[in-house]
Amino acid sequence: MAETIGGYLIRRLGEEGVGHVFGVPGDYCLTFFSLLEKSPLQVVNTCDEQGAGFAADAYARIKGLGVVAITYCVGGLKAANTIAQAYAERSPVILISGAPGAREQARNPLLHHRVRDFDTQLKVFRELTVATAVLDDATTAASEIDRVIALARRHSRPVYIELPRDMTLAEIAPAPVRSLPAETSDPEALAYATAEAADKIAASKHPVILAGEELHRFRLQDRLMALVENSGIPVAASIMGKSGFPESHPAYMGVYEGAMGREDLRDYVESSDCLILLGAMMTDVNLGIYTAHIDRRSAIYAGKDRVAIGLHAYDGVRMEDFITALSERHWAQRAFPPFTHPLHPGPFVARDRKMTVDALFRQINAFLEKDMIVIADTGDALLGASDLFISDGAHFLASAYYTSLGFAVPASLGVKAAAPKLRPLVLVGDGAFQMTGLEISTAARFGMNPIVILLDNDGYGTERPMLDGGFNDIKRWNYAGLEQVIGGGLGIRVETEREMAAALARARANEAGWSLIQVILDRDDKSPALRRLTAKLAERVGGKC
Repeated sequence: MAETIGGYLIRRLGEEGVGHVFGVPGDYCLTFFSLLEKSPLQVVNTCDEQGAGFAADAYARIKGLGVVAITYCVGGLKAANTIAQAYAERSPVILISGAPGAREQARNPLLHHRVRDFDTQLKVFRELTVATAVLDDATTAASEIDRVIALARRHSRPVYIELPRDMTLAEIAPAPVRSLPAETSDPEALAYATAEAADKIAASKHPVILAGEELHRFRLQDRLMALVENSGIPVAASIMGKSGFPESHPAYMGVYEGAMGREDLRDYVESSDCLILLGAMMTDVNLGIYTAHIDRRSAIYAGKDRVAIGLHAYDGVRMEDFITALSERHWAQRAFPPFTHPLHPGPFVARDRKMTVDALFRQINAFLEKDMIVIADTGDALLGASDLFISDGAHFLASAYYTSLGFAVPASLGVKAAAPKLRPLVLVGDGAFQMTGLEISTAARFGMNPIVILLDNDGYGTERPMLDGGFNDIKRWNYAGLEQVIGGGLGIRVETEREMAAALARARANEAGWSLIQVILDRDDKSPALRRLTAKLAERVGGKC
């Protein structure tokens, strides 16, 4: 029996290790959703397309490939923001959009959901992905599906597939899966780059590795570990690369993030005579809103798209091959420097004191266990989380470059689907929660058990130090009351440290459903990281920030 385009697409997703598809159905993709429902893949239909996109992004970061399925324009354009984030932060998400049938588009009718032209949505996603495909030809559909999947994996970035509804059940001839030609480094360029980098490292007095997010995206953590243990070079992480290197390892020093980070770590990294940046994107957030001071002349940089030693750039050298070559060299073993890095803090003694952001993160630090994964939303939830100790058995996820509010709650859906044994611990501000927080309804429907800690400071607290006004205020919801609205979970409102301790214990015991802890905070309270940053920025302008 001949295979259909929709059936082939679903089969290929399963062969690539995808077990879940996140999305919202619509009439242009109903036939595809029906095929999905009859397949081994599980459909997780979310409250909104943006929630589906963020969930697929998080799923991709854990599993290596994520999928979101939506309808034409009204669904696709709502998901565009999440695909933009996936592109910016190198997350391999496949967006599958239903579309008007190929025959329906004849004579250019004004069909519902159309914006300008029938290819308007396609044009948008050409700017947000590394590859697009319109499956309007049964003779090429299979090869197009294979092509975009391979490109998503190669570049660790999103791709777009448009499936006209009258082509979903179109029959295709079986064909072998087509793969892209293998990527290889230029041997001579690789040898020269490795030799120059090795000489630079050997001549340095205190080299430091800055480990970034691309090491995680391209699964290079083992190669980093081999380099560290063979050479004795200590490691700091970018905020986007946090937890990519075990934080209990004696080589680990903490998160380097310019003025947002700890002063002792900042001074050590910036005084290094050989800073080795591996997979670290040089974003403003990674660099503490450009408060970092890195001398390019003494730096070695290896990223997906470029390798440079000082001011020498090497074309044709892959990051993977460069790090492998360095890790396999015979190094004069150095002793890890006696640098005090943050260890697990031990128990937190709760008292009848009003909750503060500082106390909240110290309490969370003591609460974290190895089966938990921290997912931080943009804002002080992210900045405060940079100081958390993430045990080797746990993970850390955040949108720390694109910094779209509303990532964390729907991301917990993707994480729980990808890694059922992990317990998501979500850190989210009240402003971000009002955007996508109702996806806890999806968690309730699918029996997921995230612990959501909501920092309720009555508005956009991270923006107030920049420029305050009524535009930073939002209506305070009875967030804990969502227990009655949604069901299937636990809502708790806390104002003191002792109440918080009791709430955390109740949430930990609530294995069967979601838990939401609404933490009441003063509107002008800040995390230590945000206080460090605002103080440094104030020095720039010579006044208060």
